[in-house]
Amino acid sequence: MITVGYNGFTGSAELFGRLYRRAGRDRNRVLGHDAGACVFVDGELVAAVEEERLSRRKRTSDFPVRALEWCLRDAEIEPDDVDHYAFPWDFSDRVMDEQLGDIVAGPGSAADKFDALARLSELYTSLVSREAVLADLRDRTGVAVPAEKLLLVPHHLAHLMCGHYLSGGGDAAFLVTDGRAEHHSSITGEVRDGRITVFEESAIPIRHSLGLLYSKVTRYLGFMPNNDEYKVMGLSAFASAPAGVNPLLQHVVKLLPGGRYELSFDNVLLDTQSYYACFDRIFDRQGPRDDWDFQVRVARWAQDTVEAVTAHQLAHLETRTSLPRLLVEGGVALNCVNNTKLLERSSFTELDVSFGASDPGVAIGAGFYPCFLAGKRPRGAATPYLGPSYGSGAAEAALRAVGDRVRWERLPREQLIARTARLLREKVVVGWFRGRVEYGPRALGHRSILANPSFPDIRDIINIRVKKRETFRPFAPMVLESVAPRVFEMGKKKTSPHMTFVFPVKKEYGDLASGAIHVDGTGRIQTISAQQEPALAELLRIFEQETGVPCLLNTSFNVAEEPIVSSPEDALRCFLGTAMDHLVLEDFLVRKIER
Repeated sequence: MITVGYNGFTGSAELFGRLYRRAGRDRNRVLGHDAGACVFVDGELVAAVEEERLSRRKRTSDFPVRALEWCLRDAEIEPDDVDHYAFPWDFSDRVMDEQLGDIVAGPGSAADKFDALARLSELYTSLVSREAVLADLRDRTGVAVPAEKLLLVPHHLAHLMCGHYLSGGGDAAFLVTDGRAEHHSSITGEVRDGRITVFEESAIPIRHSLGLLYSKVTRYLGFMPNNDEYKVMGLSAFASAPAGVNPLLQHVVKLLPGGRYELSFDNVLLDTQSYYACFDRIFDRQGPRDDWDFQVRVARWAQDTVEAVTAHQLAHLETRTSLPRLLVEGGVALNCVNNTKLLERSSFTELDVSFGASDPGVAIGAGFYPCFLAGKRPRGAATPYLGPSYGSGAAEAALRAVGDRVRWERLPREQLIARTARLLREKVVVGWFRGRVEYGPRALGHRSILANPSFPDIRDIINIRVKKRETFRPFAPMVLESVAPRVFEMGKKKTSPHMTFVFPVKKEYGDLASGAIHVDGTGRIQTISAQQEPALAELLRIFEQETGVPCLLNTSFNVAEEPIVSSPEDALRCFLGTAMDHLVLEDFLVRKIER
């Protein structure tokens, strides 16, 4: 069986911009963001790439034409050979009846309700109905896909299936929580004996979405919603202690029995920032919203709210399941600070968060769902390295195209790794480009920027001179899986290969890893094994042997507001446009020609 999973709508951004004023800072608050595609063959994920890596439009919501074409070509599959095209949104008649009922029964005048109904009608008929999705698929691929081959998968189910597949399958409880799905923002339940059970009493409607509340705080603080929430998470660490009574938990969020909760204002689609006045009042704003102390305090309240609410959900989930393993998926699962606390403070012995936990993963989840229904179980080791690879020939051609600006030498792998380790003894920044493109929002060692974390100011050097972004932003320590427990307090976790958890650094290693450790003494680590990634494992081994430093600083190979690089041309453009010192491009070691 061959299945294609994909996410993205033609014209989603334009339609939301016109109907719901989603432009500029709000441009990512649309359906279909993080568009991508994947291919499964007999239950095995063989190819996946996000559209942004190929189109170079960050977090695009457009139909993934390039991604889909590449996946089919890489898997050597013709479009007509596909058994199912699976799409991670299902605005069924039942869902639409619920949305229509919410509008009719909700607050507002008759004119307001008719206006909301008109907007919803256009959204449905032109974008999310089965007919519209099928027409989009046919128009953008040029393939007359039979209607029966299109499978619409509920959004939260797609999130769940992504986590289920990438964790190797098996029984597990689950918490899926994000900004919004078709009608809900969070669900809990179990996957047991090949069956999915949703605990309906704990489902949270969109109007009470925790993810959208965090998104509102993100926008209120001057950042881009549905994009910069990790900045708020990072800022929260600068408040060393809870900043008094949390006004969000006091005035906005109400915890209810059964793991449920409610918000005091609705998360409506037509959002005109009317909540700013509410936030000004409850946060007791006296000066500008971009005041550092104010931002740090509000960020801490927002972070504490996420932790309190999800802990409340888990407390109820623990009463409903006897399973020891938990899957956490959805956009809120990118809050790696929260993930660690959820595991350590619960009775679950394992907690898995996939590299596709946010919306890039719903293409994978949708693609696997037909396999799950057919009784197939995950095959092969789950790897994030699923995208295009370019090889030495393409790398050399790209180098020759900019030959007057760089010098390069081709080296055997052993020499390349040894030379790179030697370079990293100094205060330098090295671009690392090898193999297939990673899937998901994290750079996991194939499109990374590496540095020696023992230099305390290396963080500022990279943030200012290379990444061109805020100086408070932390980086990730990359560490051998066998070394990680010696350096970090990992609690119940044995590995963390996808940067989805944070751990305190042990005191004796704080100085050696200072450039990759956040202000609160924690690191969002990536563990590396020789089986998973032999070249990086060897680099880390030699680097520690020569320096005594047990980890490397790892951050994504891009600059602010651009997607992670994909091709050799992307890598060279970024390398030459920033203050990076060296570049490993496949098996070439590259440096700039000083002018």
